[in-house]
Amino acid sequence: MIVSTAVARRRALFVAAIALVIGASCLMTKSHAAGAFAMGKCGAYGEAYDYPAVSTALAAALKQCSGDCKTTVTMKRACAAFSVDMANPCGAHGYAVKPRISSSLNEATRECYKFGGKQCVIRAWACDAKG
Repeated sequence: MIVSTAVARRRALFVAAIALVIGASCLMTKSHAAGAFAMGKCGAYGEAYDYPAVSTALAAALKQCSGDCKTTVTMKRACAAFSVDMANPCGAHGYAVKPRISSSLNEATRECYKFGGKQCVIRAWACDAKG
């Protein structure tokens, strides 16, 4: 089978365009792979994810916090979760940062119970670009 030069050029341009789109999406995902949680009393929290740097994610999480957030955690290509005791929202709480969302949810809940929680539930969770 003989392929004309025009058809070959169109195919080459198509392949190049696809490669460019895939390459750009990989770079965008890698460049936005940092997140943070800020946690405070009585279930207060702020979250930020898919930021270009941990420091900017942390600043955004603190800015979002609806209360006095003194505890912070950062994540890079991971997931974070924050749980509180619904029986006493100003009491026990737990948080975790793990590579997968299921692990972070489970660990945050365990931490809440470990510190005396009676009805621990997930208050917030987030994953960055690769979590």
